[in-house]
Amino acid sequence: MNLSEMRTLVRRDLHDEDSAAYRWSDDEIDRHIGRALRELSLAVPWEAKAVLTTSAGSRDLSLASLSDRVVVEAVEYPVGQYPPAYVSFSLWADTLTLLVDSPPLTAQEVNVFYGRLHTLDDTTSTIPSALEDVLATGAAAYAALEWASFAANRVNAGGSDVWRSYLVWGQERMAAFAAALARHGHRSGVRARRLYRPALVAESQAGGPSA
Repeated sequence: MNLSEMRTLVRRDLHDEDSAAYRWSDDEIDRHIGRALRELSLAVPWEAKAVLTTSAGSRDLSLASLSDRVVVEAVEYPVGQYPPAYVSFSLWADTLTLLVDSPPLTAQEVNVFYGRLHTLDDTTSTIPSALEDVLATGAAAYAALEWASFAANRVNAGGSDVWRSYLVWGQERMAAFAAALARHGHRSGVRARRLYRPALVAESQAGGPSA
């Protein structure tokens, strides 16, 4: 699904399909799609992998080249082992630090598994088909809430309370959007964490005090 098709889906949800009398312009619809797309990306990022190279004698890696990065899920080092060797790491700004006993003595490849913002434009989309309706729900909710805010205390052809109908409908759709993001985001997080050993171990498992 491309941006034009998503725009059509959002208009269908808003019952705004009369091209001779659109309530929202294409630019307005696109802005609401973009806003919902960012929210979806933060909950269910586009899964990506980058191969980076360490500097000799350093545990630090620059992530500046990973554009639109949302989260780092796992780091494989050294690469090429089976089963793969995933290591703990720390992250500050654009610097990832390998939490290993000794820094690499020579330049070494590191596989970084990370989530990034989704892409949706006139020709491409990284949104899974299962999440397209979720995105449309969020965009329609943002559009309805924005229009309700604008139309309050203004004379409307549909009646003095038409803005309230949009407000209630938008709030209901926004709640559905948030619930869908929580549901899909939770499943995604559980799946990703299976890639590597957690960096923190519960105290009761590490020989420390337990309740």
